[in-house]
Amino acid sequence: MPAIIKEVGFDFDWDEPKVWALDLPVEGMDIKELAWHFDIPFLWTKPNGYYDLKSSQVLDSPDQYYDEHERVANADLSHPIDIMRWRDRWLILDGLHRLMKASVMGLRKVEVHKVPQELIPKIRK
Repeated sequence: MPAIIKEVGFDFDWDEPKVWALDLPVEGMDIKELAWHFDIPFLWTKPNGYYDLKSSQVLDSPDQYYDEHERVANADLSHPIDIMRWRDRWLILDGLHRLMKASVMGLRKVEVHKVPQELIPKIRK
């Protein structure tokens, strides 16, 4: 795992369906609070990549990263982005491609679910 992922990422594994099942209020959040994700390699190239691709690369070169760009284009913004306060900033549990799409569309705000750290035992794999 790259050092930057260890530095900024979660130190536990979570199950996305468990996150989706949480009954949390939907809130609006300025995209600027989450845009830092675009400069961290949270994505990967196929078939051998692993945390080796930044969202900014996909957004800047959609033809080069066609598969990821298609995921962005097909992202469903009707689902809030699931985030958790982690190491003094909001970190995405699920919804990076939705955030990317919202940015491409020029949106200023996105809908989020703020998952409290107290719920980590409920979402662990």
